[in-house]
Amino acid sequence: MDPTLDSFEPDSFDRSARDRLLDANLDRAREGLRVLEDWARFGLDRGDLVARTKDMRQRLGRLHRDGYKFARHTATDPAAGLGHPAQAERRSPSAVVGANAGRVQEALRVLEEFGRSSDPELAEEAATLRYLLYDRDVELLQACRLAATGGVGRREALASCRLYLVTSPVADLEGVVAAALGAGVRLVQYRAKEAAGLDDLQKLAQARALRQLCTAHGALFLVNDRIDIALAVEADGVHLGQGDLPPAIARQLLGPDRLIGRSTHALPQLQQAVSEGCDYVGVGPVHATPTKPGREPVGLDFVRQAAAASPIPFFAIGGVDASNLAAVRAAGGTRVAVVRAITAAADPAAATAGLLAELEARG
Repeated sequence: MDPTLDSFEPDSFDRSARDRLLDANLDRAREGLRVLEDWARFGLDRGDLVARTKDMRQRLGRLHRDGYKFARHTATDPAAGLGHPAQAERRSPSAVVGANAGRVQEALRVLEEFGRSSDPELAEEAATLRYLLYDRDVELLQACRLAATGGVGRREALASCRLYLVTSPVADLEGVVAAALGAGVRLVQYRAKEAAGLDDLQKLAQARALRQLCTAHGALFLVNDRIDIALAVEADGVHLGQGDLPPAIARQLLGPDRLIGRSTHALPQLQQAVSEGCDYVGVGPVHATPTKPGREPVGLDFVRQAAAASPIPFFAIGGVDASNLAAVRAAGGTRVAVVRAITAAADPAAATAGLLAELEARG
């Protein structure tokens, strides 16, 4: 082993450089929190969010010691004033909130890592605030979405959705969902049943990331089956299969405002879902699909029955893609849920845009 590397410890590197690093990230975190605080105050008129964000900023300010400020030397900082083209793309309050929340999270992580050896109090506080910010970020983005939609509730938003993306375990899941959202999807379900090897903490992290993406785009976010994860990430609701918890129990746990969807494979199941107070149903599988191995497809007859009988929104699901969407539409399916048609597409954004164009063009 290289002895020069073996002798390197955090305490041995230049104290002035470490102090400049801590000072810069304290500034970065405090500035980002001030952006969030001011938008909560002036843009959202949310005193509760102002108070919680201000508390975080002041807790950091208390630990911004003079020694860190005295180490500051902007004139010799090679990154001072360095910008990025992405900054010019932040044209909505949600984009600004998301970017600044991310900026604060990154700065807090740096403070946590480099403060451990020289300033344990700062490192511990940074770690605590970083986890608090995960929830604060979601709260602010949810408030932005409500403000942008004029306070439209979840059920009103659901009624306007034509295309429903159900996720599957794929490489770059966040990138695929972000592309679909950017192309117009406004309803996403996180489904991780086939995600072999993922533990609950990993699923929670994925759900939280997708929830933030959906909120930033003004989209509804649901979780398949897992009411605990749905509550943990402040999802808009859950989707239940026939073998999952009964909707009545889910409603007790979720409260009156969140959405509950139900998979149905025959008209009696649809009618039961309606009587149990579900907000929407999935109708299918229309075609055979590897997402539901061993499940016999119900074909288009059930779609026709649902179109004639369902008083709540229904989404035709199961092997629906651009090649057979017209037939689903002809059977009365005005809303569809898809998995592989987007997640397995070479260009998820283009696939999304094509499906939406077909759905919207036919009314």
